[in-house]
Amino acid sequence: MRVGIPTEIKPDEYRVAITPIGVRELTERGHEVLIQAGAGEGSAISDADFEAQGAKIVPAAEDVFGEAEMVLKVKEPQEPEVGLLREGQTLFTYLHLAPAPDLTRGLCESGATCVAYETVEDRQGRLPLLAPMSEIAGKIATQAGAFMLEKPLGGRGILLGGVPGVAPANVMIIGGGAVGMNAAFIAIGMEADVFVYDVSIDKLRELDIAFGGRASTVYSSTLSIEERLPQMDLVIGAVLVHGARAPHVITREQLKLMKPQAVLVDVAIDQGGCFETSKPTTHGNPTYEVDGIIHYCVTNMPGAVPITSTYALTNATLPYVLALADHGVAEAARLDPGLKLGINVAKGKVTHPAVAQGVGMEYVPPEELLDIGEPDLGPPGADGAGATAAHAIPNGRT
Repeated sequence: MRVGIPTEIKPDEYRVAITPIGVRELTERGHEVLIQAGAGEGSAISDADFEAQGAKIVPAAEDVFGEAEMVLKVKEPQEPEVGLLREGQTLFTYLHLAPAPDLTRGLCESGATCVAYETVEDRQGRLPLLAPMSEIAGKIATQAGAFMLEKPLGGRGILLGGVPGVAPANVMIIGGGAVGMNAAFIAIGMEADVFVYDVSIDKLRELDIAFGGRASTVYSSTLSIEERLPQMDLVIGAVLVHGARAPHVITREQLKLMKPQAVLVDVAIDQGGCFETSKPTTHGNPTYEVDGIIHYCVTNMPGAVPITSTYALTNATLPYVLALADHGVAEAARLDPGLKLGINVAKGKVTHPAVAQGVGMEYVPPEELLDIGEPDLGPPGADGAGATAAHAIPNGRT
């Protein structure tokens, strides 16, 4: 298969969808890899690094999309890229389509089969391709929140960890998955007073053990959030519903409960945002103010640390990339039902129920459009869902 990797063109996006390690694995299996010139520069990977492992460097995105049978990206295709997709082509990237009806319609019109990193699941129902970026975004959320609390950046002017004789900041983290856990670890390390909210008692038990009593765990409800909001300096939204729009956990009315110039960081902004007042921002212009509250809603937080993010992403996606390149979408999805859940668009139709609900379009099961057939679960104890050891899908965390 001919696999293409274009340069990311979303503002302030420096990641690339593959590393030289991934190129080597693909070329050794007989696949051809086309990479747009300069695609890896933001992640400190040169064209020569890619060429040394067998990649072919092409000058423009049009060459990548025009020649590739499968296109690998990091972020959702931007408007100029949607027009380059074609029928029969496979797109594998983060899509976050539930809050993006226009993009969804554009992908349907292209005729391409679009597989989303964020809805691929492993055997335990976890999201292995979202997990590494969630871990990074969680850590960045606390770092960014601490920075935005500084007075010159519009914040309250409070140090997250305080000093002897002066109390530290109070940090509320709503959602105890990978984002919330990693945000909490950084906040704990910075010596803030940390409160983590979740609706799962089992998750709260796990977090209590993981934090070793250094953070408070709270059952999440409208009232429990409202009761503590007046004390909070930093609130991090880290809620996730697989493939769907994020629910609003803080309304505009509730902003009145907060301290002036407190900071909200919305890590769920890719899925529409978990604060009613959230709207997408960029690293170049990361914040805005609503009713005296600072909002940080950057849609590609991990893009700020592209060297870390690019390698972490490829470590997670590579087994799936190899499976898609070796077998094609339909057969790879048959071998791994979790990969089938990543198919969001195929043959002009929306093929993920949560996405269809989010954009108000008809849902069509992918089995009706692609020759997937029955899953091959393989022999008992197989590493992947019907995959050989070479194509085994690793476990992830959410």
